[in-house]
Amino acid sequence: MLLSLVLHTYSMRYVLPAAVMMGTAPTYVLAWGAWRLLSAVLPARFYREVDDRLYTIYQSMVLFFFENYTGVQVIIYGDLPKNKENVIYLSNHQCTVDWIIADMLAIRQNALGHVRYVLKDGLKWLPLYGWYFSQHGGVYVKRSAKFNEKEMREKLRAQMKAETPMYLVIFPEGTRYNPEIPKVIADSQSFAEKEGLAILKHVLTPRVKATHVAIDSMKDYLDAVYDVTVAYEGTVDHKGQRKLAPSMTEFLCKECPRVHIFIDRIELKDIPEEQMYMRRWLHERFEIKDKLLIEFYDAKDSKRRNKFPGKSVHSKLSLKKTLPSLLFLGGLTASMLLTESGRKLYVKTWIYGTLIGCLWVSIKP
Repeated sequence: MLLSLVLHTYSMRYVLPAAVMMGTAPTYVLAWGAWRLLSAVLPARFYREVDDRLYTIYQSMVLFFFENYTGVQVIIYGDLPKNKENVIYLSNHQCTVDWIIADMLAIRQNALGHVRYVLKDGLKWLPLYGWYFSQHGGVYVKRSAKFNEKEMREKLRAQMKAETPMYLVIFPEGTRYNPEIPKVIADSQSFAEKEGLAILKHVLTPRVKATHVAIDSMKDYLDAVYDVTVAYEGTVDHKGQRKLAPSMTEFLCKECPRVHIFIDRIELKDIPEEQMYMRRWLHERFEIKDKLLIEFYDAKDSKRRNKFPGKSVHSKLSLKKTLPSLLFLGGLTASMLLTESGRKLYVKTWIYGTLIGCLWVSIKP
């Protein structure tokens, strides 16, 4: 009975946050959908401005749970500018929490509404979210030979034409680094060796296509590229071997005490334009990431482990930036669910919003 109680208490740590974040999704989609219809006759720039504000509200609520609720310590190294910029954000990829890390940095620059993702194509089928990410300016891409360069360029050019602020998040590895799937890591290392590239230990060999298209398409629009390296503390077992990074559920269960984020701001003039040279440049950036992570996980001196070299800042997110959004969306959702007509609208939004979204993304990427 005691074990059952412990397990129940543990599960409740993520049930409440998950219920609120998913439970408010129909409310958010209804608000966004109403604005989408109203703005149909307005210039795209006006739609984007309000859409970014709405996105800021929702993601601020998400960050309430991932930062304020969990109490995780966010340790930032390097040069994160205080002001918002048009940027491409390149990061190593280990778990779904990596998406949230981009939000953590963006909110500290007052750029949370500008976050847009380059995502693998299969995620477009997510109920409600898949369709919305595309509408918010996200780009879905297929891997290797199926990658549609023209489609991605056209979407990015449309964003620039609408003067859309850009905080475009790309994970160049194309898939997560997972120590529990050694074949993926071995295949990545074999490919690097075959191509005459340095073999990487704690990251996968990056793919250049999406990064090249994004930088090349927006080179006159961007202010910089952020090269971001993320490490989650507590992801090493008793033998010193790297473990799987925390899932969103584990993170919400407060299993990660600290997350370390190293940012290197790179000027566009320092990045080669041709894809062949950019490929080598990108691999060199991942070599730097790998060295940082080797220091973090494998340093012989135990005092140097679990941190990146250089000065760091423990950055705490104020409740003023997150709690109002939680109260607003939570209150709006609760008021809807209090009436029979509201409950019907809520359920119909889940059902028909998902169906319309799947139809839309199958026709128009």
